[in-house]
Amino acid sequence: MDIAEVARRTGVAASTLRYYEEKGLIASVGRQGLRRLFTVDVLDQLALIALAQTAGFSLDDIRSMFSPDGRAHIDRRMLAAKADDIDRTVKRLQAVSRSLRHAAVCPAPSHLECPTFRRLMQAAGSAPKAARPSSVAGRGRAASPPR
Repeated sequence: MDIAEVARRTGVAASTLRYYEEKGLIASVGRQGLRRLFTVDVLDQLALIALAQTAGFSLDDIRSMFSPDGRAHIDRRMLAAKADDIDRTVKRLQAVSRSLRHAAVCPAPSHLECPTFRRLMQAAGSAPKAARPSSVAGRGRAASPPR
């Protein structure tokens, strides 16, 4: 398949495919004129890359999930550790959500008079920067070029 076909079938921009190739995540098998050619296996590789990015793995982590021949070779301990990290993040965000929902309907005259809201503020103020909810969405995400 040429790069345009891979891009069409996956929704991944050709520029991103070239970037992934430059980073060693995928490999073309040749060229047809100026267009890179890929085997059909690249579709599975790109699906794994997308899943790993969604889970928050870095590009270096993702590259380690492939053997030199492009086959998936995933460290199960790394997956378990990432799942544990995601579980901790989910629990932390659920606690924040419960506190915010409480504060939204709290009968206290002011949010600052609500003990639950004050605890939430204190926890946010004392949490390490990487653990704060505002940074959770982008923490550990692999940077990709614009699509």
